[in-house]
Amino acid sequence: MMNPARNLPISGVFCAAATPVLASGEPDHAAFAIHARSLLEEGCDGIALLGTTGEANSFSIAQRQDLLDQVIASGIDPKRLMPGTSQTNVADSVTLTRHALEARVAATVVLPPFYYKGVSDEGLFRFYAELIEGVASDDLRIVLYHIPPIAQIGLSLELVGRLLDSFPGIVIGIKDSSGKLDSMQAFASAFENFSVLSGADPFMLPLLRSGGAGCITSSSNLIANHLRLVFDNWHDTTRAAEVDNAQSRIEAWRNLSNAYVQLPTIKAMLARRRNHSGWTRVRPPLVALTEAQTQDIWTQMAALEEQDNG
Repeated sequence: MMNPARNLPISGVFCAAATPVLASGEPDHAAFAIHARSLLEEGCDGIALLGTTGEANSFSIAQRQDLLDQVIASGIDPKRLMPGTSQTNVADSVTLTRHALEARVAATVVLPPFYYKGVSDEGLFRFYAELIEGVASDDLRIVLYHIPPIAQIGLSLELVGRLLDSFPGIVIGIKDSSGKLDSMQAFASAFENFSVLSGADPFMLPLLRSGGAGCITSSSNLIANHLRLVFDNWHDTTRAAEVDNAQSRIEAWRNLSNAYVQLPTIKAMLARRRNHSGWTRVRPPLVALTEAQTQDIWTQMAALEEQDNG
């Protein structure tokens, strides 16, 4: 039985990968390469690096380009990478997007410009249009990034429809991190041959059932195996019990990742999972968890791991 999501332009389980940093504040290329290989081995179809979870907007353009170059040089297939390439201005967004395209990535994930608030759909259309026209390549593939809780700028159905009409074959999908299933379902039902990817792990299953394409999520840094099982088998009624069990594990791990501020919590969890204390470092303005908070997270992780293995 073929998975219907696989008919869409891009589909599967993609990790919104966290970025390890050195004591100097520079990205830790060696630790990131190890993490990327592990994610693919654990079940991810690909890696959406340098997004919100990856602290992209806390790094310079050169640091972002170098991280992409170095992970590819480590042996990761660029066709399994979807870097975030947006800035608050068109010129820098073109620079990052063109660099990613030249690296032959699968697609780029592009936030709207997030500094000015209350902007119109016309203004957002002009941003995306100037970006696409500035890169000037029919090989460009863009996944839009809808995350109004953080950007405070959302992408409407009307705007997405206009972009699809104006740039067919280039704008291929959207990552919806609104936290609202009805928003994801609306995008999935409004457009044909358009990949809608959940930005929250527990919503992947109901979104798949509504015509969605999969997920780009933070907890997949830790639970790619559970997400893999759900994605591969959600449409197979003979494996419904396995899917339901995996979904319950996804929800438990997601809840733990939200126990404190999410991004430092994910990195504290990765410090334990990858056995590398450097993972706890975050870039300003984020602040690492306290030692007590970290120990609390690790204790709860151990309990979840025991349940997973039980």
